[in-house]
Amino acid sequence: MQGTVDGFSYGLVTPVVAFLMACLGSALGLRCTIRSLCVAQSWRAGWLALGSAAIGSGVWTMHFVAMMGFTVKETPIHYDRTITFASLAVAIVMVGVGVFIVGYRGATGVALFTGGTVTGLGIASMHYLGMAGMRLNGVLGYNTLTVAVSVVIAVVASTAALWAAGQVRGFLWSVGASIVMGLAVSGMHYTSMAALTVHLHSSSGAPDGESPAALLAPLLIGPLVFLCLAGAVVLFDPLMVRGRPARPPAERKPGVPAHPELARTGRRPQPRVRRQPERRPSRTAQRR
Repeated sequence: MQGTVDGFSYGLVTPVVAFLMACLGSALGLRCTIRSLCVAQSWRAGWLALGSAAIGSGVWTMHFVAMMGFTVKETPIHYDRTITFASLAVAIVMVGVGVFIVGYRGATGVALFTGGTVTGLGIASMHYLGMAGMRLNGVLGYNTLTVAVSVVIAVVASTAALWAAGQVRGFLWSVGASIVMGLAVSGMHYTSMAALTVHLHSSSGAPDGESPAALLAPLLIGPLVFLCLAGAVVLFDPLMVRGRPARPPAERKPGVPAHPELARTGRRPQPRVRRQPERRPSRTAQRR
């Protein structure tokens, strides 16, 4: 027997809130990625780590906010706590790998393709691992072609967003990139949900795991608080709105001595031209 699946049991509330969460996490993560390109090497890892956690938390929050509106009419839905936590860890780690590749190699060529692919696969892995944590009186089935389309959407959107972040063209540019990524993540989620079918068991009763209200509501508080704190860091950083530093950072290279003028302004001082002193005529020439 096939179950009756409803992904919009609360109407447009859950899709809209889920989209806003994806945009918020993407915006914070991409701004942190841009900020990492404008600082010295020693600070870059910290900004990239913050950006990875922001994107991963935002995408994870988007997924489970959307899942609050998912129901199967013939059976209750519960969630496994361990797998649900694991999906958050997978999202942060895999997104982090992709962001670090672009942050250190630049948003061009092989680095952009590799980073975008890893990030997109991380988003898709988070989604399907979270779906694997569902517990109900039935078995989940997927249409292979539709699943492949959802993964392609995630990869292409992640690559485009990382490319836009690497352009360092200011605040509005990154806002547009975050909206595109939010739309793509939401589109990937609902595309994959369109591939889902539920084959019910004959047995009845409550499935294992915890109900969405008991598990998801408290779990969502942590990522939401983190996103607010990350937003405060981004908001009060003076260089985040401009998107580029006032002067390029000076990085010391092995074997090259640091110069005070280079460390202060980021530019190597021009050599001074010594003026030759004027030669005075001798006394014999003056008598002549």
